[in-house]
Amino acid sequence: MLHHVGIEVAPADVEAAASFFELIGFVRVEPPAALQKYTWLEREGTQVHLMSEEDPTVPSPGHIALVASDFDATVARLREHGFEVEPKGEHWGQPRVVAIAPGGHRVELMAAPPEPQV
Repeated sequence: MLHHVGIEVAPADVEAAASFFELIGFVRVEPPAALQKYTWLEREGTQVHLMSEEDPTVPSPGHIALVASDFDATVARLREHGFEVEPKGEHWGQPRVVAIAPGGHRVELMAAPPEPQV
């Protein structure tokens, strides 16, 4: 199980990035005292840590892939809030899209994950 991913975000983009992940179903959680400078979000035991950096690294085509608990509603919510959502091919018979989070990170949303291979 992947517990968390940490992504670098410019200080000016942290709040907008947190709001983006909230639209996907994440909620803010309190980080440990030593990590208060970061913004943590969690959904169903998986966390996204937004790490405020003056000159963030945003890998391309690197991305975060998440299963949306209600795919259609999540995609609609992102679009309603002004995010461009690009449909992608169905590799395992399930719809998926890519959106760009504030700060530039690519986020893939899937209706369902592929079957485990092991």
